[in-house]
Amino acid sequence: MKILSIVGARPNFMKIKPIYEEFKKRKIDQVLVHTGQHYDENMNRVFFEDLELPKPDVFLGIGSGTHGVQTGAMMSRIEEVLSLEKPDLTVVVGDVNSTLAGAISSIKMQIPVAHVESGYRSFDMRMPEEINRILVDRISQFLFAPTEDAVNNLISEGADKKRIFFVGNVMVETLLSHLQKSKKSKILKNLSLEPDNYGLMTIHRAENTADPEKLIELFTSLAKIDHKIIVPLHPRTKKVLEELGYLKKLGANVEIIEPLGYLDFLWLMSNSKFVMTDSGGIQEEALMLDIPCITLRENTERIVTLKNGANILVGTDTLKLSSALQEIPKRKRIYPKPPLWDDKVSKRIADSIIRHPDLFAL
Repeated sequence: MKILSIVGARPNFMKIKPIYEEFKKRKIDQVLVHTGQHYDENMNRVFFEDLELPKPDVFLGIGSGTHGVQTGAMMSRIEEVLSLEKPDLTVVVGDVNSTLAGAISSIKMQIPVAHVESGYRSFDMRMPEEINRILVDRISQFLFAPTEDAVNNLISEGADKKRIFFVGNVMVETLLSHLQKSKKSKILKNLSLEPDNYGLMTIHRAENTADPEKLIELFTSLAKIDHKIIVPLHPRTKKVLEELGYLKKLGANVEIIEPLGYLDFLWLMSNSKFVMTDSGGIQEEALMLDIPCITLRENTERIVTLKNGANILVGTDTLKLSSALQEIPKRKRIYPKPPLWDDKVSKRIADSIIRHPDLFAL
């Protein structure tokens, strides 16, 4: 059996790592394709080194662009790779444009698709990621769901139940296997930070960066927070703030730093008092680390983080943000962990693929 796996953005690297290792243990022939959707040579190198991932077999170097341009360019190049490699199955992870491009290219060439992180729904069709999730799930032969809510979403949409596999959250498997290693990080010392004495914020989604006024209002509100706020600044967000001349006007308690590798960020988050983010994966990681999370979005596909009390949705409403920050000390700091969020997710994925060869039929 030959399996071709497609990644394109840093969250994909974390999701593919344990799957790649599990396939390797079973001596499955693998091809790892990196589309280059998010590409910074230094950051990619750090992530691949932190995760001990091998150099991709194929690097497409697509780069940034509008959704249509980027996805179209990826599909064209992925089709070439599929024609050359002729895999028995394509594995796609998450909800980025690389995920959609890989799934469409494969299914059009009659190559079955396995979608890891299937069934998540924000029910907000303004989100490009939501569109990607729905389309990829509709055309995939293996639907690997991370939560019971995700399973129910797929069933309610009419997905064939025999194609749905409740396997757990593969990114949690990566977190659990790297948590001990992250303790070697010197990030706290380098930033002169004490554990549980600072907040951590990430913000990068287009809906939060497209309106400069709202973005500035959000950053202005950070100056009113009594804690130091560390912000590993995403290039998109940095560009907006630079164009507005706002980077030099941040509050004294706000410290902007360069994006971090996986291990440094994991250790920084593990020791924070709270996290503010518009990322999906960080919401889940915060739950696993028992760190209160404030999500800078109006909705979330990670419903379980709300149900388990680890997450508060505030959007970019500064009054809601202030209220959430006041509520954090009153909240529990040990959150229930969802079923199957453990270190055996990749094993369940591999078992499902090997035990159900009938699902390879389109």
